[in-house]
Amino acid sequence: MDTPRIASPWEADLPPAASPWGTTKSRGPETLTAASDGGESISSNAPETELRQTLKERHVNMIGFSVVLGVGLFLSTGKCIFISGPGMTVIAYLLMGTLMWSAMASMGEMTALFPVKGPTFEFARRFVDESIGLSVAWMMWFSYVCVVAAELSAITEIFKFRVDPTYLRDVNYPEETVEWAAGLGTNPSVWVGLFLVVLLLVNLLPVRQYGRLEYIFGCIKITFLVALIMINVVLSARQRFHETRFWTYETPWGFATTNFTARAGTPDGQPAIVYTGPTGRFAAFWTTMVTSFFSLMGWDLILLTAPENRHLQREETIKISTRKIALRVIVLYTLAVFAVGLNIPYTDEGLRNLTINGVWGGHSSAFVLVAIREHVVGLPHFLNGFFIFSAATTGINSLYGASRLLHAIASLRDAWPQWAWMESIRSRLERTRLGVPMNAVFVSWLFGFIAFSSANSQSAETLGRIIATAATSTLIVYAVNCFAFLKFFQEINSVACGEKDEELDIQPEMRNRYRRSAKRYPYRSHLQWFRALYGLVFCTLMIIFQGWRTLIPPARINDFVASYISVLIFLVLAALYFFKTRGFNPSSWHINASKLAGLEAVGPLVVVDPNSREPCKFCGMKHRRGVLVLPKEKGLSAGKGKAVLEWMWTWLK
Repeated sequence: MDTPRIASPWEADLPPAASPWGTTKSRGPETLTAASDGGESISSNAPETELRQTLKERHVNMIGFSVVLGVGLFLSTGKCIFISGPGMTVIAYLLMGTLMWSAMASMGEMTALFPVKGPTFEFARRFVDESIGLSVAWMMWFSYVCVVAAELSAITEIFKFRVDPTYLRDVNYPEETVEWAAGLGTNPSVWVGLFLVVLLLVNLLPVRQYGRLEYIFGCIKITFLVALIMINVVLSARQRFHETRFWTYETPWGFATTNFTARAGTPDGQPAIVYTGPTGRFAAFWTTMVTSFFSLMGWDLILLTAPENRHLQREETIKISTRKIALRVIVLYTLAVFAVGLNIPYTDEGLRNLTINGVWGGHSSAFVLVAIREHVVGLPHFLNGFFIFSAATTGINSLYGASRLLHAIASLRDAWPQWAWMESIRSRLERTRLGVPMNAVFVSWLFGFIAFSSANSQSAETLGRIIATAATSTLIVYAVNCFAFLKFFQEINSVACGEKDEELDIQPEMRNRYRRSAKRYPYRSHLQWFRALYGLVFCTLMIIFQGWRTLIPPARINDFVASYISVLIFLVLAALYFFKTRGFNPSSWHINASKLAGLEAVGPLVVVDPNSREPCKFCGMKHRRGVLVLPKEKGLSAGKGKAVLEWMWTWLK
């Protein structure tokens, strides 16, 4: 790998505002000097290939939240409630949240210690096997471009907004029609083309301006979600159209569904397959977890911003952002699902969706149907409009993630065939302009044209299949990274114990950089080894059984391919890279993982010693970000109050 030589933190303690990348990159006779504030000066005619460190912690936080809150929550929650019931849907989101948190904490700790480009595949390449890591690189990029196409396809579905007039009459809605005539009468290709242009233009902005724009988008989204939760709580509490609160948990509905329809009856006379009892509840619950996973995808985008973060040692962006996204998404998503589940029974005809991968538009959203059932005029239109905004901004973020991944892959010559024309493509993808990998942005953007496939009569099922493909790809990446963390954990403990001094040329006094119990270790989660194992097992089970319904006779070939094509692609890529790096002679087949060697160029990163920090301007204490340190005063005092407020503000802002 063509890795820039960056001064290692073990060579000297950096001042609080220093960046581990604020040094010189040597490329043979040519030199590129990067300033710590994100500016760059070119000392030769060498093409610019590095990203700029201009993103602040608040930008990263909202980029992470904005990419997660796409259309998954809004369009899939109703299907989940229909499948397993409101109570079981809440539990499914909580459980999937623990899976995402475990995987993110594993990748977050490795990235905080070694903030490399492409962390979602670089650690798999080093600690598992090179062929696995390179395969994961393309799988993660493939997942992001699929999400771009999925969000654009979702926009076309959302524009086709029309609630069945029969449903409106059944619930006595005060208006005869709820629809968007412009959306129904416009070819979906128009919307795909329009939003494709928007996605490209935003991603060509310098990253600082991009971060500021995403901060605004993220604030709008989080405010909207909190307001949506409060609206549903108020609608439930006012008891206008139901006699008691928590009415969906009462007979004849209850906490969970009483059966699960695995396959609807077919026109050729095939009967419906319905599971009842404990089997039916478990099948429904598992299907709900699979369906809800797409709603939670995208947390890893925080890690991809690492090479563009400012002051990682002082701001501790990776640690703070990783924990914030887990806290916000798990709490807010669970509350949103719980609140909307209070206002709509799982037998509601508007929620009925027996397709395996189909995802319908805003007219089937549980949040829209609640507004209609509660006769809130105008709210369904507003919600549907916001769904479009949410899908567009998530598409923007997904294109950002895809471009940064492709740029990172372009820096690995081993990931590409050794052909002259392919080397030319690789070198162009590695180049940046004003710190933006514009060629990588453009190439990733081209795959958004897949969304034009949504301009047909089966657009809902096409959207669902794209989502299934992206979700499986992401599960593969998470499983591999959880396994990589287990190897990483073993490796750094060996270094901390002095077992790798000679191999890595590490001085004994530098071992503390790798010790997880050290005060300056950048990010450590409790029971992380167990959580990584939990994430590995859970992701593997999800990969194997997420498409079980496609195997029920008569098998749905298209849905089966959508559910498992990612597995085949991963295996084929791994095999190709395996033979590329080892040849066809079995005697040369061995685990080819480079471990920690070479990572000293970017780490191990250590945070600023609290004793060396300047006192906090608000509470006056010296402390790491996000760590509560109280003044040594007896009883209550203004200083202790300020310390608590500063700690709360760090985690809530």
